[in-house]
Amino acid sequence: MRLALMADIHANIQAFEACLAHAREHGAQQYALLGDLVGYGADPAAVVERAQQLASEGALLVKGNHDQMAITPPQAVVSVGESTAAWTHDRLSAGQREWLDELPLTVQQQTVLLVHASVDQPGSWHYVNDERAASVCMDAAAAFPEIRYVFCGHVHEQTLYYRGAAAQLMKFVPTPGVALPVPRHRHWLATVGSVGQPRDRNPRAMYAIFDTEKLQLTFQRVAYDNHAAAVAIRQAALPDYFADRLELGR
Repeated sequence: MRLALMADIHANIQAFEACLAHAREHGAQQYALLGDLVGYGADPAAVVERAQQLASEGALLVKGNHDQMAITPPQAVVSVGESTAAWTHDRLSAGQREWLDELPLTVQQQTVLLVHASVDQPGSWHYVNDERAASVCMDAAAAFPEIRYVFCGHVHEQTLYYRGAAAQLMKFVPTPGVALPVPRHRHWLATVGSVGQPRDRNPRAMYAIFDTEKLQLTFQRVAYDNHAAAVAIRQAALPDYFADRLELGR
């Protein structure tokens, strides 16, 4: 079974649809959305509606911090990440906000554990952005003896961590489109990157496909109409910074 793993869509319907089409072309049979459906982008309602459709077809979903902020926007904006929460809240229906609120923080499917941030206190939104944080995350996942694969979002980067024979944590930066063997005798943690807001100076959308039969993980990059997504942000009178970010991939 090929599981398409998508995170941090951030209300970017253009990138979301491009990744879904790419995944179908590459044989995806199930989808997992790893949080932050909304925030920053211009089309939160359309993205949530598409996610709801996928959920009705068997997709797996977890909640992200921007989803939580859209449900209950902060009283005072103190960070860039919080700056679109109230705007997003107002553009979602009450039913969509209720649906987001009911999403779990983690989902387990056989040997796979899905989470937006870290398995360690998932509602605290810790970033898995280095070997130390990855080790903490993997240690927390050890509470689930059957888990061999942890898939995360949140950091907008594509990285693979694993524990070798000596229990030493190893970090690997993948090449897009290259299938990587991920045998079950090791423990693996992957941050699958951001569909809707890449930040590595490459505007192409990010996601990954896990082949549960071949035990291979392939990180993907997908070109999409990022200019249209940026135009939509400007037309919505959201900060130009978020439009610039999509055009530059920064």
